[in-house]
Amino acid sequence: MNVAQGRILRRFGLAASLGIAALLLTGCSSEEVLRFGWPEGITPQAERMRELWTWSVVAALVMGVLVWGLTFWVVIFHRKKKDSPEFPRQTAYNVPLELLYTAVPFVIIAVLFYFTVVVQNYVLDKEDNPNVVVDVTAFQWNWKFGYRTIDLGEGTARYEGTDEIAQAAVAGDDEEHAGGEHEIPAPIHGQETEDLSYLHYNKIETVGTSNEIPVLVLPTDRRIEFVLASSDVIHSFWVPEFLFKRDVNPNPLNNSSDPVFQISEIQQEGAFVGRCAEMCGTYHAMMNFEVRAVSPERFAEYIELRKPVEDGGQGLTNAQALERIGESPVATSTTPFKTDRTDRAASGVVTAGN
Repeated sequence: MNVAQGRILRRFGLAASLGIAALLLTGCSSEEVLRFGWPEGITPQAERMRELWTWSVVAALVMGVLVWGLTFWVVIFHRKKKDSPEFPRQTAYNVPLELLYTAVPFVIIAVLFYFTVVVQNYVLDKEDNPNVVVDVTAFQWNWKFGYRTIDLGEGTARYEGTDEIAQAAVAGDDEEHAGGEHEIPAPIHGQETEDLSYLHYNKIETVGTSNEIPVLVLPTDRRIEFVLASSDVIHSFWVPEFLFKRDVNPNPLNNSSDPVFQISEIQQEGAFVGRCAEMCGTYHAMMNFEVRAVSPERFAEYIELRKPVEDGGQGLTNAQALERIGESPVATSTTPFKTDRTDRAASGVVTAGN
């Protein structure tokens, strides 16, 4: 090895040493390092996606090191000699080597495709009879959440939360209650409310306004199903700690989209910001919400506080019920960016049947 080659190897070793030292000095744990920048999730689905990301990056790094190693090996040991007119030995048309270069990428792609499909199937898996079914309605520029069914198990009674009267009124099947008051998102561009009959309405609902971030209260350690729909344009339901987003379409079934997804459980209590991840108009950036994860026991208490009086509950508001179970009555993970939305009121509601 000549002096020039030795100098190159020393520089390469120094660069590698500096990279390792920088990684160690950041104080990151091994788990943080293996996430490679991927956020920490709070569901089993999020963890499976993190594992796929970790091993995909590891595979990419292995291939990168191999390619870099071959590149530097050629540069260092197969350079044209300064005092020799001869070129280094050429290896063109090496059929076995070229077949290997062709086969290996196909094998790598097949393996990555297989594990991607396995994780995707796990993330999209849906089971019958989830513990909580939540109706999510997006509208410019806020959210409405309602509890369709609740069955926490362990001897608790199943709660059917659909507001049958409101559903019938909006569908135009109940003339007697067609003028009844029920908060639903305003239709877009003067569209008649009858055209929104695909939306769902519940006895326990939380509707966001321009001044208040809606808080969706959910239990930990229980399977939760979300049913998504938009009353106007396409939105997107995204909780970063769930580590994936789902488009929220108007009339989703007629638009050939599956509006239902599940998470097998939320693994820790806390407040987690939710956002719209689809550019949906002027105040898209302000269309936030919060997921408040509490224990199943406190969630059951919360639901009893929010149930209508005719269902044996106390009929409290979302903020009042949160305060009663020892939680902040307002969102803690995000705040309204701007309350004066004069172009179009995000808090606009209409009465069912009007």
